[in-house]
Amino acid sequence: MYNTDLPDRAELPGTARLVRSTVVAALVAAALLVTAILPAEYGIDPTGVGRAIGLTQVGEIKASLAANANAGEMAPTARAPLAKPVIEVNAAARAIAAGPPSTVSTMGAPTQRHDTVTVTLKHGQAAEFKLAMRKDASVRYEWSTAGVPVNYDTHGDPVNAPKDFYHGYGKGRNRTEDSGTLKAAFDGKHGWFWRNRSGAEATITLRTRGEYEKIERVL
Repeated sequence: MYNTDLPDRAELPGTARLVRSTVVAALVAAALLVTAILPAEYGIDPTGVGRAIGLTQVGEIKASLAANANAGEMAPTARAPLAKPVIEVNAAARAIAAGPPSTVSTMGAPTQRHDTVTVTLKHGQAAEFKLAMRKDASVRYEWSTAGVPVNYDTHGDPVNAPKDFYHGYGKGRNRTEDSGTLKAAFDGKHGWFWRNRSGAEATITLRTRGEYEKIERVL
């Protein structure tokens, strides 16, 4: 009546074989998770295989973009026009800050100098100041507000930076001050981007001292 022969009980896989197959499948899935999925999606590469085949770099880019989207305060690559904030700079920086943004094409030897810059931002406004620095040059800096917190992003741009390039040194939200040493990772412009989300007017004072050619306001 039936054309298909039913397998004998002896031909069916036993419990030990099923357990072994399950264990093997779990090990394969774990290996794929560690060597492919975690590096490609999250930039996590405990074995080093993901970086060797280029997946970790993809995951790091995804993680960086996600973090920047959540923070919402990465220095913009394409900047929309903003209302001009009130700005006061010292004599050494005033002429530079008044001019249009420029790209560093040639840089002289780093010199020791110091500057103080003060900028006042209304709610929603942003400002950005950059130092023209040689690779490995160091600058001591400190900035503070008059008690009103701001969001900030410290980053750098190399000479002739490619589109959407981003190199960060540190960022934070709702801060009233920050200080430290900024060491240039490459020839180019390095500095600070602030945005005022406090709801009140924020006055920021930046002091710099070290090896740089000039300071300029680029936003």
